[in-house]
Amino acid sequence: MSEEILINVTLMETRVALIENGLLQEVFIERHNKTGHVGDVFIGQVVRVMPGMEAAFVDIGLEKAAFIHASDVTEIDADGFELRDDQHKPVQELLREGQLIVVQVAKDAISTKGARLTTHLTLPSRNLVYLPRSKHLGISQRLESEEERERLMGLLREGLEQEAWENRGGFIIRTAAEGATADELLEDIRFLRRLWNKVEQRIARNEGVRNVYREVPLYIRTVRDLITPSVEKIRIDNSESFQEITQFLEDFIPELNTSVESYAGDRPIFDLYGLEDEIDKALGRQVKLKSGGDLIIDQTEAMTTIDVNTGGYLGSRNHGETIFKTNLEAATSIARQLRVRNLGGIIIVDFIDMQDLEHQRQVQRAFTKALEKDHARTTITGISQLGLIEMTRKRTRESLGQMLNSACPVCGGRGTLKSTETICYEIFREILSIARAYENDVILVMAAQLVVDRLLDEESDTLAELEELVGKTVKFEVEPMYTQEQFDVVLY
Repeated sequence: MSEEILINVTLMETRVALIENGLLQEVFIERHNKTGHVGDVFIGQVVRVMPGMEAAFVDIGLEKAAFIHASDVTEIDADGFELRDDQHKPVQELLREGQLIVVQVAKDAISTKGARLTTHLTLPSRNLVYLPRSKHLGISQRLESEEERERLMGLLREGLEQEAWENRGGFIIRTAAEGATADELLEDIRFLRRLWNKVEQRIARNEGVRNVYREVPLYIRTVRDLITPSVEKIRIDNSESFQEITQFLEDFIPELNTSVESYAGDRPIFDLYGLEDEIDKALGRQVKLKSGGDLIIDQTEAMTTIDVNTGGYLGSRNHGETIFKTNLEAATSIARQLRVRNLGGIIIVDFIDMQDLEHQRQVQRAFTKALEKDHARTTITGISQLGLIEMTRKRTRESLGQMLNSACPVCGGRGTLKSTETICYEIFREILSIARAYENDVILVMAAQLVVDRLLDEESDTLAELEELVGKTVKFEVEPMYTQEQFDVVLY
C-alpha cells in the first residue's frame, strides 16, 4: 500500500490530501480567516447554566457561546487532578454563572451549534497524548500486538521515572508510537512537559477570557498525526511550510524514511492526481461505482443517509449475485466517501436487500474491514431485516460540504424548487383573491420567464377561463431578477 501526502499552502487557505494508491482518501482544509479550534485550550466564563439540559454555555471569546455537558466537567482536587466519581453531580453543583474555567475545544462550531467543550485536557505529541489532570497510563486500542503494547508501556514508565515526571499527569500511547524507541518516547515526554509548563504559566495569569494554547497549523498537525511508514512521500508547494515540516521531522521523527519534497512544478500540486475534480465530486449526491451501480448520499442536520443502487449493472450470473457484487463494491466505496467527505454523527446505509445470509455477513465484514483505515472512531451495527446498517462516526469538525458549500438562496437548502405548474396555480389563487377584494379592471402578474412562458402556453386555456370568471384582464411582465418561486400579483 503506497501513500502520499500533498500539501497546498496559499494566502487564503491550507489544503492537505492523503493519497493511497493514486486515490484520494482524505482531504483537510483550513481557511486562514476561519481557523478551527479543536484542541485549543481556553480560559472561559460560564454565561448560562441549563439544569434541564444538564449543560452550560461558556464564553471563550468566539462568535458563538460554546457548549459543555455536565458529563464533560470534572472536579479538580487540591493537587490539580480530576476527582473520580461514578455518580455525576448535577450541572448546577459543578458550574455557576460568571465562573472562570479552563476548557478545551472537543468539536468545532458546526452550522448553528457552538463549539463543544470539555475540561478533560489533552496535549498531543507525535507518540503520546499528555493528560495533565489525570494519572492514567493507557495505550491505543489499535495497537493489537500484546508484546508491543507491553514494550511501549515499559518504555513509557522508564521515561517518566528518568524525568522524575511520575504522578505528574497521565499519558496515552498513540498508534503512531508502534516501533518507537526509548529515546523517542523520552523526547516526547520532555516536549510535553515543556509545553504544559508554558500553558500552566498562561493559565495562572489573571487576564479573563482568553486562549492559552493553540494547536499547531494544519500542515504540521497532518505530519504529526498521519505520518506512518507506509507514507512514501510528502510534497509541499510552499517553501516556508517545507522548512517547518522538515525541521519538525528532524526534531521528532528523525528515523522516518519518508521523502519530503518542495514542489515547484508548473501544474498546481492538486492537479497531479486530479484532486480538484475529486473534491467537486465529493460535494455531489451521487457517486458512480465501477460496476455501473451508484451511491446516493444525503446529509441532513440529524443524520446522513447513503442509498446503494444497482443502476445499470446486470452482473454475470443471477440477480442475487448481482446485488452481492454491487454491495461489496459499495461497502469499500462508502468507507472512502466517509473519509473524503468527513461525514460524522449518525449514518444510515441502505444496502440493496440480500436474501443470502452469507452474502450479508461478507458485505458487513468488507464494510468493517474498510472502516479500519479510518482515523475517526466508528461504531457499526449488523445489517437489519430492512437491509440497513446503522453506524456512528466521530465528528470533530465540519464536513467537506458544510465547509465549502452554503445553502442555496433559491431553494433555501431544500435541494428542489416548486414546479412552474405549482407556481402558476398559486398565481391563479392569488388572482382570485385580489379580484374579489378590489374593483380594478386590470391585474398585473410579475414572475420569472419560465413561469410567464407556461402561463401563456400550457395554462393559456385556464387563464382565459379565469379572466372570464373574474371579469378582469390579466397582464404579464417578466422580472429577470425573480427566481422560479418568486412572483407578485398587483393592481394595474
